[in-house]
Amino acid sequence: MDDRYLDLTEVEAIARRAHEGQVDKNGHPYAEHIAAVAGGTERRGGSAAQIAAGWLHDTVEDDRLTRGWLEGAALPEETKAIVDALTRRPGEPVEEYTARILATPGALLVKRADLAHNSDPARLAALPPATAERLAAKYARMRELLGLTGEL
Repeated sequence: MDDRYLDLTEVEAIARRAHEGQVDKNGHPYAEHIAAVAGGTERRGGSAAQIAAGWLHDTVEDDRLTRGWLEGAALPEETKAIVDALTRRPGEPVEEYTARILATPGALLVKRADLAHNSDPARLAALPPATAERLAAKYARMRELLGLTGEL
């Protein structure tokens, strides 16, 4: 990213502040998830714009930051588009959500990193069995709709 935009350290700080006090389904600080997604995006060869989206991918969906904030943020349009694509709308069918991800350049790589962390067997094993089974099925359906088979 260039000087007109927030750098990745600034984006990380914003995302961590936005999710401060939030925990995941295992009761772990939510910052662990966003760090895993950003890191997974980087390991998969993601650009700085995609890594920034990895940090921010749940901020609007979880109502931690607003769409207005995202629109006005000093971020590349690519990052804004990816975060928007990864923000599932209330009541939105999964087919529409996945179609938007597939139609947005760069979004699928970030979603792969998100699904990989969400589907981590160790994370799922720490959940009640019924919850783990429900989530595993949900993530498998998402991978199917996104055309992701095999390694995430």
